[in-house]
Amino acid sequence: MRNGRQLTVMVAKVAHRFERPDELPSRRSDPLSHLNVWLSMSSYRVRYQTLEFGDVDVHLRTLRNRQEFSDDQQVAESLGISSAAWPIFGVVWESGEVLARLMFVHKIDGLRILEVGCGIGLASLVLSHRLANISATDHHPEAAVFLAENVELNKLNAIPFVRAGWHEEPPLLGQFDLIIGSDLLYERSHVNLLANFIDWHASASCEVILVDPGRGHQAPFTRRMQTLGYEQSETMAALQKPSEAFRGRVLCYCRP
Repeated sequence: MRNGRQLTVMVAKVAHRFERPDELPSRRSDPLSHLNVWLSMSSYRVRYQTLEFGDVDVHLRTLRNRQEFSDDQQVAESLGISSAAWPIFGVVWESGEVLARLMFVHKIDGLRILEVGCGIGLASLVLSHRLANISATDHHPEAAVFLAENVELNKLNAIPFVRAGWHEEPPLLGQFDLIIGSDLLYERSHVNLLANFIDWHASASCEVILVDPGRGHQAPFTRRMQTLGYEQSETMAALQKPSEAFRGRVLCYCRP
């Protein structure tokens, strides 16, 4: 009985990790059949939210907050992602929402689009709702899982995803007509890495749209893009302040 009681407590603790009853594995005749599955799953907590874009509702499964962490196999650590940086991918940031709202109205007909550093993938989900040809990349090992689950949650077509670090050998993604991203310039070292990654995947007449909250690396990034042959675009001048509360900038570049 003692062992049975301990096992019951263990199962209860693991089950408490799930935020909704429908997340729990289905019961079978053997009540312990999913115990190993439960014990092997990540221990972070999640939340569900819905954002409105006009008449479109985008449903999101995200981390519950910015303190969640789970890297039992040290996968993220091996990629250089610290415990403090681990949750960054899995929440909705203001810059990401601004980018998603821009993509809700941006002209996309016939464009092959890439979201760089997609994180939770909000902009990609909005574009998928619009039936855009959208692919996504991120360095975080959990980004693909959350993107796939959110695609299923919104009943969308699968969004092609490749885990890619800017310092790694560029993946074979092909070239894109529109490259987008939000809050990517965290450090000075990201300037060259990001610019080179974008240039590697840019088509001959590519447009680049980045939402930057103002971390101080915009000017050197613009200079680097100019050396690669890009010009700052004025086509989105009217959207420089897409949100009254947003104090960052929308950086637009094009290669004529």
